[in-house]
Amino acid sequence: MTQQSASAPSGPPASAKVPPTSPAARTKLLLEGPVLPTLLRLAAPNVLNLLAFVGVITFDGFFLGRIGTDALAGASLAFPWVMLILQTTNSGMGAGVSSAVARALGAGRCERADDLVFHAFLLAIALAAAFSTAMLLGSPVIFRWMGGRDEMLADALAYANVAFGGAVGICVLNLLGNAVRGTGNMSLHACVLVACVVVHIAISPALIFGWGPIPALGPAGAGWGLVIPFAGGSLVMLWYLRSPRSIVRLRFRGAVPRWELFADILKVGVPGLVNTAITNLSVVLLTGIAGQFGPEAAIGYAMGARLEYIMQPIAFGFGTAIVAMVGTNWGAGQHGRARRIAWAGAITIAAVCGTIGAVVALWPSLWMSLFSDDPEVARLGALYLRIVGPAYVCFGLALGLFFVSQGFGRGFGAMSANAARLLVSAGAGLAAVYWLDLGIAGFFTAIATGFALYAAVLACIVLRVRAPQRPG
Repeated sequence: MTQQSASAPSGPPASAKVPPTSPAARTKLLLEGPVLPTLLRLAAPNVLNLLAFVGVITFDGFFLGRIGTDALAGASLAFPWVMLILQTTNSGMGAGVSSAVARALGAGRCERADDLVFHAFLLAIALAAAFSTAMLLGSPVIFRWMGGRDEMLADALAYANVAFGGAVGICVLNLLGNAVRGTGNMSLHACVLVACVVVHIAISPALIFGWGPIPALGPAGAGWGLVIPFAGGSLVMLWYLRSPRSIVRLRFRGAVPRWELFADILKVGVPGLVNTAITNLSVVLLTGIAGQFGPEAAIGYAMGARLEYIMQPIAFGFGTAIVAMVGTNWGAGQHGRARRIAWAGAITIAAVCGTIGAVVALWPSLWMSLFSDDPEVARLGALYLRIVGPAYVCFGLALGLFFVSQGFGRGFGAMSANAARLLVSAGAGLAAVYWLDLGIAGFFTAIATGFALYAAVLACIVLRVRAPQRPG
C-alpha cells in the first residue's frame, strides 16, 4: 500500500458524507455498507446476467449443432465477433460509463451524472455504426482467414450479417444499462438481459427450423433470434432512463455534447473496449492456430474455450459491483475502503472461476458433451480443459483486477496486461508447435501460461495505483 493510501482516513471526509446534493440511499450503501456483504448483495442480481450469457453461449451452439457440422462450425467462426460486440459494450465501454457515473454520484455531482447518460447514448449509436460497418464489410475476408470454406463460410455469413446488422440494439441496451449500474442498481439491466435471452431461446428454434408460417432460416434465424429481443430491451432501457424512477436521467432537451464528459467515459471505456477486444480476438487467433492441426482441433478448442465466455460474465456479475463500489468510494476520497473492496472482489471472482476450472479439468465431458458427439472433437476439447482448466483461477483473478482498475478510473494497464497475455499465448503456442514439436498439448500449455502471466501483471499494476493528493 502506498504512503498516500496508508495515511488516508478510514471514514469519508465531511464533504463526501454530506455533498451539496445528498446521494441516494444506494450511493450511501456504496460509501458506508460493510464491504463483502454489500459486494455480494450488489452482485447477486447479476447471477441473472450470468444466466443470460450462458443462454446465448450454449443454446445457439445446441440448436445449430442439430442442423449439422457446417452450421455449428460456421457459427463458431462468427461467435467470437458477436461476443465482442456484447462484451465491449457490456463490460468494456460499458464499464467506462459505470465508472464515470459512480464517481460523479460519489462526489455529489448529480447533474454531471445526468449529462454522462446523454453522452453514453451518443457513444452507443457511434459504436453500433462502427461495429456494423466494419463487420458487414470485413466478415467474408475474416471468416476465410479463420478457415471458413464453402457451406461453412455461407452459414457463418448468414448468421453474422443479421447479428452485426442489428448491433445498435445491443449497444444502446448495454451502455445505458451500465449507466444505471453506476447508481448501484444492478437488478434492472440484469433482468432486461435475462428477458432478452429468454425470448431469444423461445423464438430461435422457430426461426432456425421453421414453424407454421415462419420459414426455416437456418443460421440466419439464430441471428434474428438475437437481434429482435435486444432491440426490444434497448427500448425498455430508454423508457426507464426517461422516467422519474431513475436516479440518473437521460435528457435530450438542451443537451450539448461536451468533450470533457466523453473523455471521462473514454479514459476507462477505450482501454476496457480494447481489452475486451483482445480477449475475443485471442479466441479468433488461437482458433486459427489450433486449426493447423485440422478442423477437429479447431472445433475442439473453440468448444472448450466457450467456457471462458462463461468465466467473463461470472466476473462481470461481481465486476459491475466492484466498479460501482470502488468508483464511488474513490470519487468520495475513501481510498483505503476502495482498496479493500477491490481485493475482496477480485479474490472472490478467482475462487469461483478456479472452482469451475477444477471441475471441468476433472470431468471435461460435462461440458464437451453439450456440443458435439464427434469423438475426436470431444478428445481434443477434453485435453484443452484438463490442461487449461487449473489456470482458470488466474484468469478469474485477472478479470477481477480488470474491473478494479476501471473503478479506479485507470484502464490502460489492464489493456496492456491482456495484450501481453495474448502475445505470450500465441507466441509460445506457435513456438511449441513449430519449433519445439510439442504438438497440441504444448499449444494448450502456452495458453495456460498466458493466463498466469495476465494475473501476475495486473496484480502488480493494481498494487501500484496511488491515491490522488487532496488539495491543501
